[in-house]
Amino acid sequence: MNDPTGGPLSGLLVADFSRILAGPYATMLLADLGAEVVKVESPAGDDTRTWSPPARGDRATYFLSVNRNKRSVALDLADPADLEAARELAGRADVVIENFRPGGLKRFGLDYASVRAGNRGVVYASISGFGSGEGAAIPGYDLMVQAISGLMSLTGDPDGPPFRAGISVFDVITGLHAAVGVLAALQERTASGEGQHVEVNLLSSALSGLVNQSGAYAAGGTVPYRMGNAHPSLFPYEPLPAADGDLIVIAGNDGQFSRLCEALGRPDLVGDPRFAHNQDRTANRGELRPHLVEALAARTKAEWFEILLAHGVACAPINTVDEGVSFAESLGLEPVVVAGDGEDGIPGIRNPITMSRSTTRYDRPPPRLDEHSAQIRAWLRADRDEQEGGRG
Repeated sequence: MNDPTGGPLSGLLVADFSRILAGPYATMLLADLGAEVVKVESPAGDDTRTWSPPARGDRATYFLSVNRNKRSVALDLADPADLEAARELAGRADVVIENFRPGGLKRFGLDYASVRAGNRGVVYASISGFGSGEGAAIPGYDLMVQAISGLMSLTGDPDGPPFRAGISVFDVITGLHAAVGVLAALQERTASGEGQHVEVNLLSSALSGLVNQSGAYAAGGTVPYRMGNAHPSLFPYEPLPAADGDLIVIAGNDGQFSRLCEALGRPDLVGDPRFAHNQDRTANRGELRPHLVEALAARTKAEWFEILLAHGVACAPINTVDEGVSFAESLGLEPVVVAGDGEDGIPGIRNPITMSRSTTRYDRPPPRLDEHSAQIRAWLRADRDEQEGGRG
């Protein structure tokens, strides 16, 4: 079942026993890079097939967004024949990725130890919410982790309620960590000839993904708090009002602040000792902000966007998602790709990785449930018959 279109991961077989977001996102990234991904679903299908609206025709866009370039087979693990097919697939895979509750696949003989017994080179990745130890029984939902990790305590207005992020951010980060872990284990396998068990969990990924905020506590004993759109260590680094709406304005160092003041026609602010250095501007943001707001009121956000960029000052309009895609298109980044051909093609967002020699692929649209069952089962039977013939 090797894919003829190639890619840097061409020739790798990934048995994808994951569902929802973190695992499917990881396996889609691998599939885009050429891996052959077989998506194993229950007869009911991945939950996200029913998560709509929004939808494209009769298909949930949630599912479509993370499942291109895969083949689907529906296997009922309670059925002996289907379970045997699942075991054969895992036994031949280079990579197995799963996000069952820790230990949940052991009763099917699909846990790491069981798969490795017949496939010593397998890289087996397990994704959980809170690890395989004391947190194993806790359900792993992104929103829970946004709450438990502290992210929600940092999101929203200082005097308002905590908010979730606009996406399942830790599912995505965990999926990225899973893909990195798999690639690292595959690289190590080239030297050792052995696979290994890769484990990632939402909470650990969340704490890592909180970067400077979790680092402030770990290294400095500081508990960060909700500041709305303000940054704890920089100013300006937030939306500021222009004549017709807000514009993101950033001065990450003294040179950028000097250029900002020049563009705003307020060079006098640079010489003010209250604003001389980043620490000063951050400590005295309440005194500096009115001066910036007054200057920005003279022009529209579109005008300031051009002026500030021309002065080397980082700034940005606050776009809707469609405007963000359009802006990427205006830069020639071609953010939208079509997976598949003709009427079966499904638009989606481009894999963000580009390489000088290798390519990403978009030849296969997200699969219908069990779409490739006959093909996959025939391939498993043929390989089994060949192996049995060789033993005979």
